[in-house]
Amino acid sequence: MTVPDELREVAPAVWELPRSYKQGMRVPALLYGTKELVDAFDPGVFEQVANVAMLPGIVGHSFCMPDGHWGYGFPIGGVAAFDPREGVISPGGIGFDINCGMRLVATDLTYDEVRPHLARLVDRLFERIPSGVGSRGFVRLSEDEFLTVARDGAGWCLRNGYALPEDLERTEEGGCMEGADPSKVSHRAVKRGYDQIGTLGSGNHYLEIQVAREENVFDREKASAFGITRPDQIVVMFHCGSRGFGHQIATDYLQTMLDAMEAVYGIRILDRELACVPFSSPEGQDYFAAMQCAVNMSFANRQVILHRVREVFSDVFGRPPDELGIRQVYDVTHNTAKLERHLVDGDQRTLLIHRKGSTRAFGPGMEGIPEAYRDHGQPVIIGGSMETGSYLLAGVREGAQTFYSTAHGSGRTMSRHSARQRFQGRKLVREMAEHGIYVRSVSMRGLAEEAGGAYKNIDSVVEATRISGISTPVARFIPVGNIKG
Repeated sequence: MTVPDELREVAPAVWELPRSYKQGMRVPALLYGTKELVDAFDPGVFEQVANVAMLPGIVGHSFCMPDGHWGYGFPIGGVAAFDPREGVISPGGIGFDINCGMRLVATDLTYDEVRPHLARLVDRLFERIPSGVGSRGFVRLSEDEFLTVARDGAGWCLRNGYALPEDLERTEEGGCMEGADPSKVSHRAVKRGYDQIGTLGSGNHYLEIQVAREENVFDREKASAFGITRPDQIVVMFHCGSRGFGHQIATDYLQTMLDAMEAVYGIRILDRELACVPFSSPEGQDYFAAMQCAVNMSFANRQVILHRVREVFSDVFGRPPDELGIRQVYDVTHNTAKLERHLVDGDQRTLLIHRKGSTRAFGPGMEGIPEAYRDHGQPVIIGGSMETGSYLLAGVREGAQTFYSTAHGSGRTMSRHSARQRFQGRKLVREMAEHGIYVRSVSMRGLAEEAGGAYKNIDSVVEATRISGISTPVARFIPVGNIKG
């Protein structure tokens, strides 16, 4: 790949693209990664992170995380902060799958206890948690009831028997962004989402049974605080989002912004995928309120999936979930815009933080972290490929440099089309079985798209976050069972 001549390493695993790189950049861009990772970035990443640096009201820098790759508008792995009075909001800086996030669940089971039941567990989970394009959940709601979910998020799940109070306490934003306004959501978006609660969807969404090997626990104090306490402990990790609901909201408001951006607000940009309007404008506020509805639907979606996980484990082991020690570690969001307080040039300021394919990673002592974790930093859940492994990390004080943002996964190295040409789904099933991973998927084609060889090395990505000081590894998890759309 071609790396710009202007790119310079300004700190370990931190690279600056100066304003001189491209006319119109209001701030420099910072890209995170080892030289090996940065050299492998596709050229579109450098162009996109520079284009983001041109948006009105941007503060500090335009960022790209170590798992970054080309995306729609922002690079996936992109982060940017905007002054809410002077800056913009852009659906291309949030993504179509609003709040596609990660949830990590610990158990008191060990691998030796689970191994004889592994295939049955995965098969049952595959039956109980619908996956694939167009899948429908078991929660039956009217459209009006669904709008209540979009307003209340995981709180609706708690009232209806799908959650425990501690689940919400250990979910980012408590499982609900409070500014959601269902009146700002189109009927078409509701039609696309009202029957999808409790579903994984397709693409890179998955649910995985994993093992925490003793040698893969790097910080025992933090691991213990987060609930990783025994050798060969079984955990469950899953990744999904707001499904068709969030996609339609993004689609609706992209068109709204394309219509208003230049004609009403005189904003001109190089890339139409960065369509935006002032955050304070009526269009900006309407989108923000609708986006929060998608965030809340996604929280509810993952909460209902956790309810199903508890049911399945209880059925297979013949014991109630509390006796199995099934408890949520944390739930983190990707693909959001949030108003947060950050220190800028010595002053505390409210900023609108866009995180697209990146994870919030608040440091120790910060508000917004569950009390049980406050001294250790926010848990960060980073999913790898289905063949390699995933990580639990923690936010660090030095993370202020990225407005407390870090990577969200391993990041793709090839397109889905290229992966289908190179890998075969049925062969992957056999190879994964040989490595002790039992997988179920609705589509062999979709499985091929998610082959481990289509992704960056997760260990390299996590090491880059450590070297650069934006998060710290706590434990690595090895996959043993997987369901995919």
